[in-house]
Amino acid sequence: MEKTKQQKAKDFLINNGVIIVMFVLVIYTGITADNFLTSSNLLNILMNMSARLVIALGIAGCVITAGCDLSAGRMIGFAGCVAGTLLQRMDYSGKFFPDMQPMNVFLALIIIMAICAVFGSITGFFIAYLNVPPFIATLAMMEIVYGISMIYTGATPLGGYVSSYTGLATGSFLGISYLIWIAIIVAAITWFIFNMTRHGKYMYAIGGNPQAAEVAGVPVKLTLVLIYMKAAAMYGLAGFMLGAKAGGASVQLGYGYEMEAIAACTIGGVSVTGGRGKVSSAVIGVAVFELLKASLQYLGVDANAQYIAIGIVIFIAISLDIRKYVAKK
Repeated sequence: MEKTKQQKAKDFLINNGVIIVMFVLVIYTGITADNFLTSSNLLNILMNMSARLVIALGIAGCVITAGCDLSAGRMIGFAGCVAGTLLQRMDYSGKFFPDMQPMNVFLALIIIMAICAVFGSITGFFIAYLNVPPFIATLAMMEIVYGISMIYTGATPLGGYVSSYTGLATGSFLGISYLIWIAIIVAAITWFIFNMTRHGKYMYAIGGNPQAAEVAGVPVKLTLVLIYMKAAAMYGLAGFMLGAKAGGASVQLGYGYEMEAIAACTIGGVSVTGGRGKVSSAVIGVAVFELLKASLQYLGVDANAQYIAIGIVIFIAISLDIRKYVAKK
């Protein structure tokens, strides 16, 4: 019995090693670096987490079904660029559409999310009905969306946004940024979908065994289309949020964010082999990444070396996830 407890303790330490190391790093940084554990810095970290959490929550559904979505980063850039062209001030010298009045912020958001959802549904259709592997289908959509973004904007950087748009990043409610509130609302809605709806049950069933799910009457193909469509709509929202936060956008906005989102999900407990994962998994994973980046910055680590640290974390996280899968088999 004692040996079993030791084995459980060993497995816990190995499986959660990345999170434990991050916790120790945060404590060390808090002790050695001034202003790291202040409320203003923690709120800033939460604000940086907000859009990335929305991305991770979207991509989590794809990963739970043993898929992935490489188009997320380019779709974020597309969303940020469309928002930028629709929400510029009339007096801005570099206005993209000189004679067009800035659109209502919420109407612009709906349009952006709808367009991205269409892209996602096309990706889902190829995956579900034509059996194209998710890696290939989303890679193709990544290139298509990037090309559309380049043609639409002419690779022109955008700025000069109306205050109602940038106010999403600068404004707050109860001392907490609107961007953080948006992420909290999206997390709550996603939790409800994952845990309280038939769609959520179908998603986990497909991730566990798609053939068995189909035999059991699960509409596998339709569910996959909806998963990728929902994920793309969330990338649209994330791009909209990042544009507001930066006060500008270009086609490079969100580049590479999909890899970090997949890794964040895996660190938190969403299995790349499918069938397992929670909303809390995405929250934990994104928090680990943002705290890692903030800690390294405060410790004075070279900005380029931070990419190496993030890459190592991704290697370890995926290896631990595969280890769990092999042990389970």
